[in-house]
Amino acid sequence: MTADEIRIYGDPVLRKKADPVVIFDDELKETAEGMYMAMLEADGIGLAAPQVNISKAFLVIGMPKEDDEIERLFFANPEMLETGGETSYKEGCLSVPEISEEILRPEWIKLKYQDIEGNEQILETDGLLARVLQHEIDHLNGILFVDRVSPIRKALLKRALKKLAESNGEERPRKKHNLLDQF
Repeated sequence: MTADEIRIYGDPVLRKKADPVVIFDDELKETAEGMYMAMLEADGIGLAAPQVNISKAFLVIGMPKEDDEIERLFFANPEMLETGGETSYKEGCLSVPEISEEILRPEWIKLKYQDIEGNEQILETDGLLARVLQHEIDHLNGILFVDRVSPIRKALLKRALKKLAESNGEERPRKKHNLLDQF
């Protein structure tokens, strides 16, 4: 899987609610690995399965660590149990290239999910990981970060979003981005 397979704004798969993952096998592991590679190639930090035309409820995250390593994380069938606080951060998206906006989200989350083996897990987190998880979980529900901007900002983005939708990714920018600016 490569970065060129990442679906761009306007692709119907990005608006569809993903189906639950029920089979946790080697094929899922291979798909997750391919998604990590595509995400890293695109200088992203997170990637949801619908972004690569797989309408299943799972996502991968590559969390930067202090030693320049990337911690690989996998979440299937994530469900928000609790949220708290509020924080704003400028988000971007590999499926909405060249656009970034301040998005208000809960500061911390408590999440139930399944790991790559299918085992149920509970995670409480805040900061960047909480932000990326919320962004990617939105993808699993057919929601894009541009849906969370104010109506005024969305009106200002209308032309750029229309151009993305019409290009269907054919004129996709290939410039490198700051890893933290693109989920």
